[in-house]
Amino acid sequence: MNLYAVIMAGGVGSRFWPKSTKKTPKQLIKMISDRTLIQDTVKRLDGLVDNNRIYVVTNSLQKEEVESQLVNIPNENIIEEPFGRNTAACIGLASVIIRKKDKDAVTVVLPADHIIHDSEEFQNSILRAAEFANESNGLVTIGINPSKPETGFGYIQVDDEIVKDNIYKVYTFAEKPNYATAIRFIESGDFFWNSGIFIWRTDAILDEIKILMPDLYEGLEKIDKAIGLPKYNEALKNIYGQLRKISIDYGIMERSKRVYLTKGNFRWSDIGSWEEVYSLSEKDNDGNVINGLVYTDMVIDSFIHSEEKFTAVIGVDNLVIINSNDTLLVCRRDKSQEVKKVVDYLKLNKMDQFR
Repeated sequence: MNLYAVIMAGGVGSRFWPKSTKKTPKQLIKMISDRTLIQDTVKRLDGLVDNNRIYVVTNSLQKEEVESQLVNIPNENIIEEPFGRNTAACIGLASVIIRKKDKDAVTVVLPADHIIHDSEEFQNSILRAAEFANESNGLVTIGINPSKPETGFGYIQVDDEIVKDNIYKVYTFAEKPNYATAIRFIESGDFFWNSGIFIWRTDAILDEIKILMPDLYEGLEKIDKAIGLPKYNEALKNIYGQLRKISIDYGIMERSKRVYLTKGNFRWSDIGSWEEVYSLSEKDNDGNVINGLVYTDMVIDSFIHSEEKFTAVIGVDNLVIINSNDTLLVCRRDKSQEVKKVVDYLKLNKMDQFR
């Protein structure tokens, strides 16, 4: 079995403004460990996927920083999207490039910005799914046992019957629910968080794209014919811009009849806000997470980040404070999901110098 990896790394991380910017979004900054999230993602594959079989899909603004952070990944494996077209096109592009190299490839597709504990169990889940995908031509995703009625994640419902060694047939996908629905999902016992991690034979996902998204497949076949030729970059730009913006979940996974799930028995976080960073970080005796040049007095249960300048905070609680050279964010921890509105405001008012 020839195992490859595709790391999707083109997001903007708007909920992590002002630390996350267009050129260095959240996957390219340090959140929890002394490595960036994308470096952690690659590190997690050690011993499972050879570096020359790891591909990263990013964009022109971020490509140089991706290359500088991932020095052990061949530069030719850093795929530059000319335009953002969501995950179906991203995965399709990486798949035709890998198919050109190895028609029997089995690929694990990973977001670059997740936090996963217990790398050994993570790798066991990938191997189990890859072996099944290779034998069955199925499309496999990893589901996470929900620990709380989370409304920010998608859910996947499975059939009770085990197909093979912790592999279950997927019954349905569910969008991000309201709180009452999330409680019902958990109480049913057959719903899992959608991790956004996929494992399949490259030819199997391309076959399914051909059936369910023929317009995308037609564009990918045109790109495929240009791979390795001098006209590749021009062809990619001309064709890619015409592809439909749609996620792999909407375009394929929710419609395919060959989707399976394996339960991931590891701690996982789709780190989506400063509040989540706070909850995952080690805290001091006052419940604070403090990074950088910070003075505090009578401050409790807060997240304060100020690497570039001295920041003094007195007499507050439950805040997120991110202080950089030219921007400052102050918000309640429970409102940190709303930070993306700041980015929308900056775009609307053409204040890109602060983005």
